[in-house]
Amino acid sequence: MSSKICAVIDYGMGNLHSASKALEHVSNNTKVLVTSDPDLILKADHVVLPGVGAMRDCMGEILRLEVDQVVAEVAKTKPLLGICVGMQALMNHSEENNGVNCLGHFDGEVKFFGEPLIGTQGIEADQKLKVPHMGWNQVKQVTHPLWNKIEDDSRFYFVHSFYVDAKNKSQVKGFGHYGKDFAAAISQDNVFAVQFHPEKSHTAGLQLLENFLNWDGQD
Repeated sequence: MSSKICAVIDYGMGNLHSASKALEHVSNNTKVLVTSDPDLILKADHVVLPGVGAMRDCMGEILRLEVDQVVAEVAKTKPLLGICVGMQALMNHSEENNGVNCLGHFDGEVKFFGEPLIGTQGIEADQKLKVPHMGWNQVKQVTHPLWNKIEDDSRFYFVHSFYVDAKNKSQVKGFGHYGKDFAAAISQDNVFAVQFHPEKSHTAGLQLLENFLNWDGQD
């Protein structure tokens, strides 16, 4: 019988099947539940906030289903992982959809990459880059338990037109670069969030999910 539970929050806007299957693959003694039930989420040992699609739609469903209150409570007490738009939703505000207020767990803005987006370094220097940023990209790590057994500059899978600009740079635990530097991972206390999709990132992504399930929420 499973001794721990990981709840994947279902508010209708996440890549729930892929995320839950990847978590189950590395779960060992953890039961993975995809649920919108606040009681089940609050009883879980670990919680995942996924997200895909437009920020206005995501925040609309988060507020309608009162997921904001559940996330605020979880963030006080247990390990929480935000993925993609789930990460962006934890910021103060997003430029997407003419401006959307978000959950405000982290101080910072979600900004548009811009068009045209011109590369600034390496092989992308002076090149026009496509938006959205889609595909594999390296992540430069800042020390954190969730990078355990993952080599620095490992490649993860990204799909996004907007990026997190964190006000407190010490909270950024992974940097990506696509025309400009951006926060690929951010953390404070027991909350960790990533812009990329670990469930689509093969070995490195699965290792990060395994690290999350084994994480006690301490830096």
